[in-house]
Amino acid sequence: MAATFCATLVDEWVRGGVTDVVVAPGSRSTPMALAVAADDRLSIHVHHDERAAGFTALGLGLASGRPAVVLTTSGTAAVELHPAVVEAHQASVPMIVLTADRPPELLGVGAPQTVDQTHLFGTAVRWFADPGVASIEAMGSWRSLAARSIGEATTGVAGPGPVHVNLPFREPLVGTAGSLPDGREDGRSWHTTEGRRVAVDRHGTERLTDLLDRDRGVIVAGAGSGEPDAVFTLARATGWPVLADPRSACRVPDFAAVGAFDAILRHEPTAAALRPEVVLQLGAPPASKVLAQWIEASGATIVAVDEHGRWFDPAHAAAHMLHAEPTAAVSALARLVGGRERRDDWSGRWQAAELAAQEAIDRALLGHEEPTEPGIARTVARELPEGSTLVVSSSMPVRDVEWFGALRPGLRVLANRGANGIDGVVSTAVGVALAARRTGDATVALVGDVAFLHDSNALLGIVDRGIDLTIVVVDNDGGGIFSFLPQASTLDPDRFEQLFGTPHGVDLRVLAAAHGLVTIEPAGAIDVGDAVRASVATGGARLVLVKTDRTANVAVHDEIHAAVAETLAALDTP
Repeated sequence: MAATFCATLVDEWVRGGVTDVVVAPGSRSTPMALAVAADDRLSIHVHHDERAAGFTALGLGLASGRPAVVLTTSGTAAVELHPAVVEAHQASVPMIVLTADRPPELLGVGAPQTVDQTHLFGTAVRWFADPGVASIEAMGSWRSLAARSIGEATTGVAGPGPVHVNLPFREPLVGTAGSLPDGREDGRSWHTTEGRRVAVDRHGTERLTDLLDRDRGVIVAGAGSGEPDAVFTLARATGWPVLADPRSACRVPDFAAVGAFDAILRHEPTAAALRPEVVLQLGAPPASKVLAQWIEASGATIVAVDEHGRWFDPAHAAAHMLHAEPTAAVSALARLVGGRERRDDWSGRWQAAELAAQEAIDRALLGHEEPTEPGIARTVARELPEGSTLVVSSSMPVRDVEWFGALRPGLRVLANRGANGIDGVVSTAVGVALAARRTGDATVALVGDVAFLHDSNALLGIVDRGIDLTIVVVDNDGGGIFSFLPQASTLDPDRFEQLFGTPHGVDLRVLAAAHGLVTIEPAGAIDVGDAVRASVATGGARLVLVKTDRTANVAVHDEIHAAVAETLAALDTP
């Protein structure tokens, strides 16, 4: 009965668009593992480590928008999925989590590898289901269970996210599937679901008409900001600049686009001269604390737009929250803008500051023959081929790409910024690369050494997965971001190194070699781009290892910010 039950779920998942299943080996999950492996419509990715498996499924969903299934056995194996589930929850990434379980009679009696898996992930899932041990009496509900899990993971009232299906199995665990219950005709899914996409009309947006007529406004485009063409149409209609997070797809060459906003706003006179009256925040906020503090201090009216109803307002200052599909929202807002003539000096000031800042960043970096962390981020983002995906780790890499990455077309930037953790980054990149096999586009991950070590189990079997993934590791032998915090200047150096710098002393070349990865080590700044291009062109899974110094890194950041400030001071910004 278990084999038939599992085969039915698998068939219904395929009907609903599932293409990938990540399997962590285990015994109690045998019926489902055999069922997914028997269906040649699915791509199966086996991973020894459950936490890495969870983040691999997350990466597949992040890249494709389709939920991947991740399967584990019972006990602590299921618990290991929790970090990936939390990230999927907070980042609105669809995922179907399957945890095998002991049957009811083995719960609470000391049976091995048994924990309470009911609502194991708490409120971090969109939906929890435990259908009990498969029985013929419940056969009529099996297809509904599978189809609903897809619907709840993709179009539920809370938006996309993870669902948890807990599956108890009795022994024997190996069996043969019988006849499956009939599905819908023509291979259709058992349930068709629609998402909660609020219609954007004049009733929902007319209150914003007066705000859109203001001259001094800015559009902050974060992840989930909508189609760039629609965003820039609104920008041209309002005369407002677009402060573009790399994850927004709006960091492209356009008169309205501003990529160096963090560096610009660190220069206090320029920040004051460019203080806005209105801030339209599209999607998730960028990482820049400088930007967030500038918006909060500006006193501007803040309008926050998010498709999934997430409440992005850490300063508790947003005046209007618009929960709607972002492309439709900005298109509706553009239609509200009157035909009056706009002042050119507002957008012109922003464009002048952007050009000056980008030139200053380039000049400052040209003065360094050695690799620098801002230079690595700028080079990697610049050198990737059109259509590539860059997966950026939290901590310093995501900030360096945001702060120092120039405008360019054709680059997709992804990051785990739901919970902002550094765990699972390499596994997420593996999942993104697995999804990219269908398009043939390159995937590159930019991570720090601690994040790389934290997720080193992502390398298990990596060379045999048939993926093109270049992992660029910035190795400064510890936690580089802490050198920017007050702890670095207030603590005794030895204590700081013990608790925050945390040098690991691991030779990452040896670790990579143990997993069959070829490592390229660029010696100078000019070699970084060559190494990345060569790795991408060669294909397969490879490591580009770049050594830097944590103390010197702080000095380089200060030098760049000073160079930008000096250039901006020379501009006419009354």
